[in-house]
Amino acid sequence: MLSLQGRPFPGRSFCDRLTRRNFLKIGTLGIGGLTLPQLLRAEAAAGTGRSIKSVIMIYLVGGPPHQDMFDLKPLAPKEVAGPWRPIATNVPGFEICEAFPRLARIADKLAVIRSLVGNQSDHDAVQVFNGHHPGKATPSGGWPQFGSAVARLQGPADAATPPFVSLCYPCSHPPYNEPGPGFLGAAHSPFRPMGPTRQDMVLHGVTLERLAERRSLMGSFDQFRREADPSRMMHAIDHFTDLAMGLLTSSRLAEALDISKEDPRVISRYGTGNPNVFIDDNGAPRVPQSLLLARRLIEAGARVVTLNYSKWDWHGGSYGSIFSREAEDFPVFDQCLSALVEDLHQRGLDKDCAVVVWGEFGRTPKISPQAGRDHWPQVNFALLAGGGMRTGQVVGATDRIAGEAVSRPVTFGEVYATLFHHLGIDPSKTTLQDLNGRPQYLVEDHAKPLPELV
Repeated sequence: MLSLQGRPFPGRSFCDRLTRRNFLKIGTLGIGGLTLPQLLRAEAAAGTGRSIKSVIMIYLVGGPPHQDMFDLKPLAPKEVAGPWRPIATNVPGFEICEAFPRLARIADKLAVIRSLVGNQSDHDAVQVFNGHHPGKATPSGGWPQFGSAVARLQGPADAATPPFVSLCYPCSHPPYNEPGPGFLGAAHSPFRPMGPTRQDMVLHGVTLERLAERRSLMGSFDQFRREADPSRMMHAIDHFTDLAMGLLTSSRLAEALDISKEDPRVISRYGTGNPNVFIDDNGAPRVPQSLLLARRLIEAGARVVTLNYSKWDWHGGSYGSIFSREAEDFPVFDQCLSALVEDLHQRGLDKDCAVVVWGEFGRTPKISPQAGRDHWPQVNFALLAGGGMRTGQVVGATDRIAGEAVSRPVTFGEVYATLFHHLGIDPSKTTLQDLNGRPQYLVEDHAKPLPELV
């Protein structure tokens, strides 16, 4: 965390009682500009406005098996049903996989969509992160992902905390990674403390006084450019410099990213994982602590936090390989997701913070010896919690083999419209201007929020 010597800037509080080791590290603060503002121009978001509403989005990389998790079909043939059996939850008539006993006990705090349709069929995270089918027409520059749109529309809720933070681990399979800010530009990319950004956020023995002197010197050099700046480019530079200084001189974000500050009992409740698992197998690692970190960032003022969790593309192997992987993954997932939901309720954040969990598609009803359950775009699931939504319910239904939606088909656009609505953004009226100056609506097909949930 921040390791500085000297007095804080006049008029700015600085929590010297905190231990700030190994966090905000800025390599070389040169006369011509700051390293961190340059980084923020590419990886942070700008804007004004304030809102306490927020979203945590959890991407299950590779396509989780809906019929083995939240839409079991025990009466289907063996080659469809698999070995898992449903268990009752604390909501009558709401059943989920027996490997999720903790989630079963808090089902009244969950909403499961069993009929998510319109899924793309490839391993591609684009639809998960921006709600737009990659096979449809795309504006020049591409669609911005959800967090980028929110950052552009609402800006930071706290000056020292970026509005959009990504905890996604880089995946060696490029389509698994977040699609980016699209036509909104690099300024609305997520802040990424899990990647190179974190290494650029530590001060190498630079005092606050020295930091202030360099900022003043930089300002004097830039003054003549500012006076002859019809494009107002210097205004944008000033914004990122201000944001950088806010991050460097505030412990709010640094403390949020230091899980050692958390109650050990809470850390234990989320469980432990391994950041090296699946890294060389093109997925994301199984790291339950990412969910805890997301909650801490929400408390620090982030509006949107995205994360990727584990690898759910279980191809190859013997008939039972997919189920051995499920037996390994399901209990850890049950523990960390139930911990997050309970944590939000216990901290009074359940009305303000919405959680959505999903993957890019579902899985084939029939189990094959070669592939286990293969890609299945016909139907998928989404799990939601918090956000003041009406939980304790199942939305939609599939046929007897979980192969097709037979009631209340739900689209990605409807889920995204629900999330925008939660944040106080009207998706039916709000537009963003693309690179050609054309207004673009936020969701596909003018979708509306799900009336079952809002």
